[in-house]
Amino acid sequence: MGQQTILQCFEWYLPANQCLWRRLSKQAPMLRKLGITSVWLPPAYKGAAGNQDVGYGVYDTYDLGEFDQKGSVATKYGTRDEYLQAVKALQQAGLSVLADIVFNHRMGADETELVRAVQDAGNDRYQTIGSEETISAWTKFTFPGRKGKYSDFVWDWTCFDGTDWDQRKKKNAIYLFEGKNWDSGVDTENVNYDYLMGADLDLSNPTVVEELKNWGRWYLRTVGMDGFRLDAVKHINRDFYTDWLTTLRRESGQDLFAVGEYWSQDVTKLTDYIRGGGGCMSLFDVPLHFHLHQASRSGGQYPMDQLLVGTLAERDDEHAVLFVDNHDTQPGQALSSWVDGWFKSIAYALILLRGVGVPCVFWGDLFGIPHDGIAPVPELSLFLHIKEHIAYGERHDYFDDANVVGFTREGDPQRPESGLAVIFSDGAGGSKRMYVGKRMSGRYFVDSTRKTQGCVRIDEEGYGLFQVNGGAVAVWVTREAANQLFIEGL
Repeated sequence: MGQQTILQCFEWYLPANQCLWRRLSKQAPMLRKLGITSVWLPPAYKGAAGNQDVGYGVYDTYDLGEFDQKGSVATKYGTRDEYLQAVKALQQAGLSVLADIVFNHRMGADETELVRAVQDAGNDRYQTIGSEETISAWTKFTFPGRKGKYSDFVWDWTCFDGTDWDQRKKKNAIYLFEGKNWDSGVDTENVNYDYLMGADLDLSNPTVVEELKNWGRWYLRTVGMDGFRLDAVKHINRDFYTDWLTTLRRESGQDLFAVGEYWSQDVTKLTDYIRGGGGCMSLFDVPLHFHLHQASRSGGQYPMDQLLVGTLAERDDEHAVLFVDNHDTQPGQALSSWVDGWFKSIAYALILLRGVGVPCVFWGDLFGIPHDGIAPVPELSLFLHIKEHIAYGERHDYFDDANVVGFTREGDPQRPESGLAVIFSDGAGGSKRMYVGKRMSGRYFVDSTRKTQGCVRIDEEGYGLFQVNGGAVAVWVTREAANQLFIEGL
């Protein structure tokens, strides 16, 4: 995606006031001016909780806020027309739009069905408990509010591998349906991690696969998005997405960028998934997120020279989407692993300015999370501007100390004020001699964050001695570039 920066355009606790689409329509030019190039929008279709659903309790993917279903016409974010208008406004402002796709499960079925099933052992999905029995499963999706518009496909139990609720016994357990097997090509946690929640789609069923392709064609034709964020890919047969993405790209003639959420700290699982899918999608760098989380919670004792070791940024930066936090990691969520506030600026300087992978900025970090009293990251707008205008050229890494590390960018001769030196510490602070290029010889650098005083003169060999305060980051740029930043109020 080149010099790209993604913004995740939501956080879990956004008010359910059906205003997000309208807000994004108005904010589109501002987001582009900030340095955002792509936006990841939340799931736009009707969830089981109607206009209270964040979007991951998928009910009807054809209902983009058009039909009176689940107690509302609009989704949490607005109506179908407002959604389409937002996409158009964002694209007209020069932003690529990524749609969130959730294919693992369906929830909020319209009817129950009697299904023969056996209880799964849970921690070993190939083992069962007891004998086969008849359960009452919420697996019949007829979408009465839509009345067959766009698609007359009816989902019934044959479209799913299993579910987690027996309505007759009011019992919560994982049930595997008669004649079904959990899908292959998924994560090996719990031996087989196909099942996650709700009514689990059977992606070995050709009818299901074809319906998902038909929906993808309709969705792309209706919305005109530029790519996808793919939810919970570790629970979905890898071959399915390889085929689905290939089909849509071939038929549309579009490149259609795709990034998948494979939630694992094991970088080998991520690289194997990418390689096995022929590089059809990028993945979020979950290992890096956890390194940032751990560093922020280690009281200055984290080995900073190991920050990038075992990350997707290190192993396969071409397919790495880097992030600090997201809607799942924010406080109160099941995967909560929030990076402490004092470390946020360090983390964003790393993912935005180093020139590796594609960075993804979290809405809650850019605009705050009022629900939890969390303020925006102070330097984030500054770093976004620096990324777009100054962070260019060959990179030199200095991850050679447990306390103070950094990197430099030599700049682009076509951009006279580009080039920088970034140094950060989780401990007492310090200094590091770093190379910024011989073309910078004799020039003066200052800390754009204004936290480190003084200037650094670059010597005839292209080196400077750059400093950083304890528990902070300093982003050194040419004095001329810094003056321009100050003029612009950044």
